[in-house]
Amino acid sequence: MSAGRSGPRRVFLHIGLPKTGTTYLQQVVWKNRDALRAAGLTLPGFGHREHLWAALDLQERPRLERRHRDAPGAWQRLVAEASEQPADVLITHEFFCGASAEQASRAVGSFPDAEVHLVVTARDAASVISAGWQESVKNGSTVDLDSVMDGKAAGGPEFSMRTWDLAGVLERWTPDVPSERVHVLMMPGPGAARDLHWRHFAQTLGLDPDAYDVPTEAVNAALGIVQIETLRLVNRHLPPYSAHDRGVWIRGYLAEDLLARQPRERGGLPEKYAARFADLDRTAAALITGRGFHVLGDLSVLTAEAPAGGDGREPQSVTAEEILESASRLVADIVADVRASTHDVPPRSRGSL
Repeated sequence: MSAGRSGPRRVFLHIGLPKTGTTYLQQVVWKNRDALRAAGLTLPGFGHREHLWAALDLQERPRLERRHRDAPGAWQRLVAEASEQPADVLITHEFFCGASAEQASRAVGSFPDAEVHLVVTARDAASVISAGWQESVKNGSTVDLDSVMDGKAAGGPEFSMRTWDLAGVLERWTPDVPSERVHVLMMPGPGAARDLHWRHFAQTLGLDPDAYDVPTEAVNAALGIVQIETLRLVNRHLPPYSAHDRGVWIRGYLAEDLLARQPRERGGLPEKYAARFADLDRTAAALITGRGFHVLGDLSVLTAEAPAGGDGREPQSVTAEEILESASRLVADIVADVRASTHDVPPRSRGSL
């Protein structure tokens, strides 16, 4: 940093995409926040949730105060704190990718004296859309996959083609950022080293990847396709919940605790959408290559003949009998938990049915 300079030298805006290992990377950086600060990288704000609020605040979402009274103004608070740092700065949340071109330009322009870098984690369209739709169901959505493909949001703008279209996100976010400062990190495929995604992220941030603790277990585990369809039907009968309650009771308790313990089969996408996915991937690959963005990982997965997300079981193949079996297990486990909480006895072991 030159003499007399104030504020950060570099600001890294990690904007997503959703379902591209963002939870894993964010878990690493927040767990190692103090060590990162000592190494010259600051995460402003009190924690992950404030970065989420900031993403929605930047996009001028209505009724943001319903999430939390401190949510309005979160973006400017992060900017103000970041602007006071002599170190590099990282702001990270996948909801940022939903911003409009004007909002993205305003975000980049919030740091006029810093070297702004854009970090985009990515994977093929079929995988992103399949995982994104399933994530929307875990957050309370009742929208089926065909409706999502027809352009209907599956639980807010975060869960829609707007945030799952890699080329669209890059087109909105990159006009004000030099190509060499746009970093596209392809999500590693099966068989890759468990920490390869973190290593690419750390390399982009100028960090030693071996200096930090990283998770050894999967985070944000996917449900099976039968369990997703079961939960989507259950969601139809639930009352409106706040974002907090959706996270605790639908995503946390029903999905990632109870349903995640059931035997599962990986979900896939109907063959009728294959041409559309291929077009999305080709468009993104051409944009990334043509603009000369910095790529870490295997960009060729975007032009492979068989998309990684297309080999699972299609949602329409799930039968009523399978949903009944899954729902029966779910009810039995809920009853066991209620009994345990009211009679002060240990809950029975999951998966015993």
